[in-house]
Parts: sequence; C-alpha cells; structure tokens
Amino acid sequence: MRVLILGTGALGCLYAARLAAQADVVMLGAWAEGVDAIRAAGIRVIDPDGRAWVARVRAEHDPEAAPTADVALILVKSHQTRRAAAWAARRLARDGLAVTLQNGLDNLPALVEAVGAPRGAVGVTYNAATLLGPAAVRHVVSLPTYLGLLPARPCAGPADAAQARLGALAGLLNAAGLAAQVSADVEARLWGKAVVNAAINPLTALWRVANGELLARPERRRLLAGLACEAAATARARGVALPFADPVAYVESVCEATAANRSSMLQDVERGRPTEIDSISGVVAAEARRLGVAAPLTEAVWRLVQAL
Repeated sequence: MRVLILGTGALGCLYAARLAAQADVVMLGAWAEGVDAIRAAGIRVIDPDGRAWVARVRAEHDPEAAPTADVALILVKSHQTRRAAAWAARRLARDGLAVTLQNGLDNLPALVEAVGAPRGAVGVTYNAATLLGPAAVRHVVSLPTYLGLLPARPCAGPADAAQARLGALAGLLNAAGLAAQVSADVEARLWGKAVVNAAINPLTALWRVANGELLARPERRRLLAGLACEAAATARARGVALPFADPVAYVESVCEATAANRSSMLQDVERGRPTEIDSISGVVAAEARRLGVAAPLTEAVWRLVQAL
C-alpha cells in the first residue's frame, strides 16, 4: 500500500516514520526546512521509553512530484486543511481514501469538498508528539487511533471500497505499532476528543503549562471542569453518545496520563504560529449557540486564545 502523508510536523513525522517499514510512504509538505531535513537525514524519533531511532522516508515539496497514493493521511494544522485536501485530491487514486487525523471538528467537510464524499474519512488519534526540530520528534504518549466514516453507515461488504480501505489502514497502523481500529460510531470518538481538547488545550496555551499542571490548583481544576462540561453538554445536545459517562473525570484522567505533554496549542503559541482554537473551541461555541446550550467559558477562552 502506498501512503501519502500530508504534513511534516510532529504527528506527520511520527506516522511516516512508523509506517515506513510497513508501506511505501511519501510525505508532502509546504515547510521547506522540514522536507529538506527529512531528505537529508531521515526522521529521528524518540520513543516514550527514550529509545531513539531514524527512519528514511521520501519527502516532496511539490504535489506533482508525489506518486499516486492508495491512502492519504491529513496531518496538518486546521488552517492548512484546504490546501492539504486539494493536494490529496490531486494525488489520490480513484478508489483511494483520504483520512483526516487532525484536531478539530471542521476538517472533514473541507476534505470531502476536495476529494468527494466516497473518498473521505475521519480518524481520531490519541497519540501525542512534540516536534524537537525539523524531522525530529518525541513520541510522548502512545494511545489508540479510531477510524470511521461520517455519517456512519453499515459496511456493504467487499464492494464497499471505503470500508475496505479503512480496514486495511487499521491493519497497517497496528503492524507499525500504532494501535488502531475501525469504529462504528466515530462521531462519538470525534466529539470525545473535542471535549478533551476544548478543556485542556486553551488553558495550557493561556497559562503556558504542561497538561498535568492543570490539576495542580483547585482554581485551575474548576475551569478545566467547566470547559469539559460545556463541550460535553453541546455534544449531547447534538445527540452524540460520548464514550465516557463523566466528562470531568475523563478529562482529568487524560491530564494525568499525559502530564508531561505540552499541548499542540501551547507549542503553536510558543512558536508564534496560528492555533487551532477556531476548529476546537470556536466550533464548540458556535454549535452550543445553535443548540441553545450555555457555554460562556468556551466563548471566553476562544476569544482569549484568539487574542494571543
């Protein structure tokens, strides 16, 4: 299977390096320094246990230089989705599948607009990684990835190309050491992660702290809990059955499990780059307004991070 990975940041490098031993992997990105570093010396990965290793991966700046791919994984920031989706549409096989593994709730519509509904899918990954420099990444947390189609639909058997591709991709990820499975209700997983991101990411970015520090003081925990409850109430108002009963307990457990992780939003703020706040808190706030759910904390942190 040939896999095209759109994005040369932390998760793009992690997935490319892991998959390189299992598939024909090509990376495509607009970050010239990152592409050049991958070409020159490969991708250096530091595993959660501290082991360091290097994977050689082909990388291109120009979509016309990339070969046709069976699967395209979108691993760019949300504000880069439309460009990445357009590039994926140009390189994807007619029966191929493009999968967004990004943070945020508004990436799949942009992807489907570019590649067509039959060739678009969504994934939710709980892997966390930190970019140490061009083509260098630390794999901080190794947790499962869930793949699925939206809107959810039953498998139509072998003729269902999208389901078949999803199954093959899940198998490939598992073989590469990245636990993955196809989910019959991926929207629940998508909103489940959105609850986590809408609670953790803005606060870490505003206070410049790692995830575990959100539990260090009662005042922080109260704000964390309030954001989690607002996002969960919004999801439930949409009719989404979240994959956890208690959003506060779940978000706190994520903070504990990823205590040393510096969220992607914090990393973006520290580097002076655009954040994904609009695709996370912005979408939650807009959906809450549409559904009549009170979400004043979400509205506030959305505007505060925008102001950074």
